[in-house]
Amino acid sequence: MTLGASAGVSDPGRRRRRNEDSYVCEPPLFAIADGMGGAQAGEVASRLAAAVLREANGDELSEARLVELIQEANRRVFQRSSEDAATSGMGTTMTVALVRDESIVVAHVGDSRAYRVRAGELEQLTEDHSLVGELLRSGRLSAEEAETHPQRSVITRAIGTEPDVDVDTFTIPGQPGDLFLLCSDGLTDMVPDREIFSVLDASDDLDAAARALVAAANAGGGEDNITVVLFQIAPPGEEQGDETVRLPAAAAAAESPEPELEDTLTGLEGVSAVDTAVVSAEDVREQIRREEGRREEGASDGSSKTRRLLPALLLVLLLAAVVALVVWGLYR
Repeated sequence: MTLGASAGVSDPGRRRRRNEDSYVCEPPLFAIADGMGGAQAGEVASRLAAAVLREANGDELSEARLVELIQEANRRVFQRSSEDAATSGMGTTMTVALVRDESIVVAHVGDSRAYRVRAGELEQLTEDHSLVGELLRSGRLSAEEAETHPQRSVITRAIGTEPDVDVDTFTIPGQPGDLFLLCSDGLTDMVPDREIFSVLDASDDLDAAARALVAAANAGGGEDNITVVLFQIAPPGEEQGDETVRLPAAAAAAESPEPELEDTLTGLEGVSAVDTAVVSAEDVREQIRREEGRREEGASDGSSKTRRLLPALLLVLLLAAVVALVVWGLYR
């Protein structure tokens, strides 16, 4: 299996002046880190995490080694956050892909995503470690509701917010022609999967495709930083791609008249769609109970309104009958 071309693009979006995303596009290692924490802390967290991977690239890497590297990234971010008041509470997501032999190894924390395009279909490989992701998997939220949920950026797992972190890992077989996408939620919150696939399917140039995805996210609102990393397994007969395009964060095309939105790591309530917060498993369970309570309350409110309307309806019918009798009597 031969690794083909790759490309990486990062853009601050239309609503933020700073870019707190970082990425690694150094074949055979690729990664996305979406930092958060307010001020410049998110940028610090994502860069610390990405640096750990860059230092190790060239070593003998494996699934177990990727877990060790992400744990080391967690240790560095947490230590810096503990020692520097200006970065207190910062964290970052991280999604890593390693092309190894005939397989692709994926390691994942947070709500950045890994996708694969194969045989004309786009498949999400990772699960979002987020409140909405939990509600969706439990069946308490539909896919349509998830797209517009006001707390869809509340994540349940991140690097650097706790002394230890659980890392999802898996290995999948690769096939010639497979195309892989790593991206921050600045893309997926603005561009639906079907449109992402359309963009990827329409271009044979990974650099152009990455730029087109960023442009689509900005056209959809650009409410967060947008980072895209693409790499492809070379189709049969093609030599290994020696062209790796890595583009730095681009300056915003125009400064938005709207106020800048800051990342936060505050509480669960009141978190907007473009802010990111990390919550515990207990917070998630409590939010699920709230969602169920709201649904039940809505149902009970509907029945109580029916019960309140019923006596009034009977009174109206009674008055109508009395009026009819009086009119009939006068007629007689």
